Amino acid sequence: MIRQESRVRRRGELAAALLLAVMAMLAAGCAGPPRTSARSELLRSVLPSTVQLLAERPDGGRRAASGVVVASDPVRGCTWVLTAGHFVAPPVPETIYIRTTGGRERFRATVVRANAESDLALLFVPGLVLPPTRRRELAHLGDDVWVVAFPRGRQMTVASGTVSQVGTGSETDATEGPVRLIDTSVSYGASGAGVFDAETGELIGVVEGYRTAQIAARDAPDRVMEIPVPGETLVISAETIRRFLAGSELEALERR
Repeated sequence: MIRQESRVRRRGELAAALLLAVMAMLAAGCAGPPRTSARSELLRSVLPSTVQLLAERPDGGRRAASGVVVASDPVRGCTWVLTAGHFVAPPVPETIYIRTTGGRERFRATVVRANAESDLALLFVPGLVLPPTRRRELAHLGDDVWVVAFPRGRQMTVASGTVSQVGTGSETDATEGPVRLIDTSVSYGASGAGVFDAETGELIGVVEGYRTAQIAARDAPDRVMEIPVPGETLVISAETIRRFLAGSELEALERR
C-alpha cells in the first residue's frame, strides 16, 4: 500500500512539473517579440521597388498611375521606372513626378522610351536611387501573385490573387508561359503596377488595364456604369518587358 501511494505521489509530482514547464514555455512565447513570417518579409522586400506616378498639365489636369523600378545606378544617382505606355500617351506638355513608398518628396521624371504596341513607357528619374525588381518570364496557371499599386492616386495598396491565364494567346490549354491575365481586382491608378510572384517576389509583369462590363441603372437607363470583370485584369508580361528594354542602356546595367 505504501509503495502504491508513493508511485501515485511521484506521478502527481511529474504531472505538476510538466504542467509548469508547459506554462513557462507559453509565457515565454507570449512575452517574446512577434515572429514575422517569411512571406511577409518577402512582401516588404518588393515594396521599395514600387512608386507612384503623377502627371500635371498646365491647364490643371492631373492623372495618376503606378510604376516599378527596373534599374538604378548608384554612381550616377538615378533610377529607371517602368509603367504603362498609355499613361504618357498622347505626348502633351506635362510634368511627371515620382513619389516613393512612404515618402512625401516628389522627384521629376522624364520619358526616355515609349511604345504603343507593347503599351510600355520607361522613365528616367535623376537624384533618386531605389532597389530594382528581379524579373521572371515564366508563370504558371494558378500561381499566387501580389499587385502593389496606388489606386486612384492615393495610398499604396497590396492586393493578392492568382494567375488566371498564361501563354501568347494562340494556345487554348496553356498552363505555363508569359502571364496574360490575373484575377486581382484593380482600379484607376493601378496601370503600370507591378505583378509579383508571391513565392519568390519576382516581377512577372505589370498591370495594363482591366476589362469591364457596362451595366445600366434601372431607374436611369441612359446612365451606364463600367464594372470590372473578375479574373480579367490584363498584364504586360516580363517577356514583353524584356523585348521593350532590348537595346537600351539598361541592358548593360542589368549585366553588372
